[in-house]
Amino acid sequence: MELISPAVVIILGCIALLLFLQRKNLRGPPCIRGWIPWIGAGFEFGKAPLEFIEKARIKYGPVFTVFIMGTRMTFVTEEEGINVFLKSKEVNFELAVQNPVYRTASIPKNTFLTLHEKLYIMMKGKLGTFNLYQLTGQLTEELHEQLENLGTHGTMELNNLVRHLLYPVTMNILFKKGLFPTDERKIREFYQHFQAYDEGFEYGSQMPECLLRNWSKSKKWLLALFEKTIPDMKTYKSVKNNSMTLMQAMLDIIETERKEEESPSYGLLLLWASLSNAVPVAFWTLAFVLSHPTVHETILEGISSVFGTAGSMEHKVSVTTTPLCRYNVKTALDDI
Repeated sequence: MELISPAVVIILGCIALLLFLQRKNLRGPPCIRGWIPWIGAGFEFGKAPLEFIEKARIKYGPVFTVFIMGTRMTFVTEEEGINVFLKSKEVNFELAVQNPVYRTASIPKNTFLTLHEKLYIMMKGKLGTFNLYQLTGQLTEELHEQLENLGTHGTMELNNLVRHLLYPVTMNILFKKGLFPTDERKIREFYQHFQAYDEGFEYGSQMPECLLRNWSKSKKWLLALFEKTIPDMKTYKSVKNNSMTLMQAMLDIIETERKEEESPSYGLLLLWASLSNAVPVAFWTLAFVLSHPTVHETILEGISSVFGTAGSMEHKVSVTTTPLCRYNVKTALDDI
């Protein structure tokens, strides 16, 4: 009897705990846990994420949670729910992204929480609607320079073409003119490491780095690149207007808070944020236009109605939208 009593107490305690947890979970959304410890539903989710989410939405409703790689991810799939979520006082964006930021860029929690709001305000100011026009002229010139380097004839896979154009343009504008390599071998090396880092970013933000050897190697290569080039970025001065680059403004804030050792990490985050979404957006825009002849024809007609037929002489067009948004657009029509 003495041996049975402790066992009975333990069993009853476990049952009580289970009932308590189940009751507590009733307050939250349905949770898809999978059957493998820690990994959870990771395999099913990884095979086809969008299909997995849609099936879960149909089965469990507009709000549900998925347990993957030791992390609970709650999906809100309807506008009404999203509004409630974004207005909730229980939501803290900084705490939500701090751990992924640490995994992907090695930025410690205390540094991230110290710098996040200051960097956010600065970037919102420099890249906001009322100031973005200041980059338009420079962006146009950089794109034309890259287009001229391509030559008048040739073929290239569309995704590679978009990367070939946007990678150097973005780096030259946001970081430093000439930062992007010009040597073919170094260009291929950069493509290899950034694509590996970009494609594995989601996994790297959730999983231990030791399980992602190739991704970790590319991350360290990019961090080393920034560590080597940051001194040049600090002293760089624009030939035209001597204005600060976005990276220089970021470095000023980082150094003011005496966090210089984290500068390469923030450079890596800025690089990823500026390129990871721009490439697929440009790719699918061009793919849509090229796959719909009527849309393509309409766009060409609109361009020709303003600038004339392709192959005409180079034009310089002044464009004015508002008193705050004036810039010159230089366009070579034979690039159209």
